Amino acid sequence: MVEWNASSPGWRTLAISGIASLLLAAAAAGHAQEVSTGATTAAQAQTTEDGLQQLAAPGGVDLSAPTQSSYGGSLVAGKATDGVLDLSLEDAIARGLRQNLGLILQATAQQNAHGQQLEQLQALLPTATGDASIEVEQIDLAAFGLKFPGLNPIIGPFQVIDFRAYLTQSLVNVPALEKYIAAKHNFAAAKLTAEDAREMVVLTVGNAYLLCIADSARITAVTAELATSKLSLDQAAASHDAGVSPRLDVLRAQVDYQNEQQALISTINQLAKDKLSLARVIGLPLEQNFRLTDTEPYSALDNLDPAAAFAQALKNRKDLAAANEQVESAQAQMKAARADQLPTAKFSGDFGDIGETIDHSHGSYTATGTVSVPILQIAKTRGEEDVAGAQVEQSRDKLADQVQQINAQIRDSILDIQSAAKLVEAAKSNIDLANEALSEAQQRFQAGVSDNLPVSQAQSSVEQANDQYIAALYQHNAAKLSLARAIGVAQTNLKDYLGGK
Repeated sequence: MVEWNASSPGWRTLAISGIASLLLAAAAAGHAQEVSTGATTAAQAQTTEDGLQQLAAPGGVDLSAPTQSSYGGSLVAGKATDGVLDLSLEDAIARGLRQNLGLILQATAQQNAHGQQLEQLQALLPTATGDASIEVEQIDLAAFGLKFPGLNPIIGPFQVIDFRAYLTQSLVNVPALEKYIAAKHNFAAAKLTAEDAREMVVLTVGNAYLLCIADSARITAVTAELATSKLSLDQAAASHDAGVSPRLDVLRAQVDYQNEQQALISTINQLAKDKLSLARVIGLPLEQNFRLTDTEPYSALDNLDPAAAFAQALKNRKDLAAANEQVESAQAQMKAARADQLPTAKFSGDFGDIGETIDHSHGSYTATGTVSVPILQIAKTRGEEDVAGAQVEQSRDKLADQVQQINAQIRDSILDIQSAAKLVEAAKSNIDLANEALSEAQQRFQAGVSDNLPVSQAQSSVEQANDQYIAALYQHNAAKLSLARAIGVAQTNLKDYLGGK
């Protein structure tokens, strides 16, 4: 960097000092002395040190960190094709682990934490800078009260060329060391959180896939119910045409048939919307047609021990380990606040070449060792300790609550699994009973023993039983998925949970 400054007050003082040195040199019969101009001053060294200490502290709000809603989005990869893509649950999860927005944002949050760690490390490392300057100046000595008989008070114009390198090294700085340790723990927490984000992606993608499976099952059931309603409508119309049954039976059967048509339209629409949601979380183009290749049928999960599952979660949950790292970071911050009362030691120096021209210049240097001792900063120190102490307590309380939250999640999931398993069995039995009742009602109506009201009621029972079975099956699989996530093995052992043991 080249600077031109003809009126800097600092260089006026420098010029005066230079003139005085020249007069002394003339009195000493031209003896050359090595001077140090343009060297690191105490103010410059303090400015450098302050710049190091004012680096961004770890913690605070990270705008790159993902929110819960981030896992519902993704970055689209590739373009839609004309064909129909076969998509298994494993393929969907693999895509989600590459393209899900929450995971990508967590990676940038990890990068942010690493950057903060490097910033804090710099306060412990040497800092070297360099500059080059050329200044031209003219001075009026009379303006400074310097008058010499026979000497022209106007000095100059003259120029000074200075090439210089500066070095600053912290020798003893406990607060900076503790802040670096805190940033290191924050980076470790960010890495663990990024690993836990993969579990969240598996949970999000798996749930979206299970919803689509439930919609597909619902479409199959409604299609079968529609065929049954059409058969009942044809029977009612035939009986009415034969003069066996009244017009009311035809109208009732027609209403049932149209209701099933509406249900089918609604269910097809719901599947299309849920498939869009699935495409969003795994990064598929929304225009891409795909079909699900997995059905995830009912499979019991037995021998569920909440205590054993909780012990396993304490070892596997990365977010729990990340919370523990946050506690360590807060403790290091508290140590840094207390260490602000300790002395710090540093070294600063410079070496350069200075003169009127490059050909008429010589080297100069300074070396300074500084020990700074805080004397009176009671309010500042006490305030930093209170803030750091509050952060430690908050992080500890959050960790303790998170442990209990994981325990509750495991127990809730186990209860849901057990309850949903019973619902699946009951709903399956209800389907058999409802179909039997429907068959008997249809036979009685066809034989002319009764009207078709029992047929309509039996069809409603079959529809209700099918809905209950599909809902219970989805709840059972979703609860098993939630249990795998609660234990921290959704990414590695998902098949063991959805496929049963």
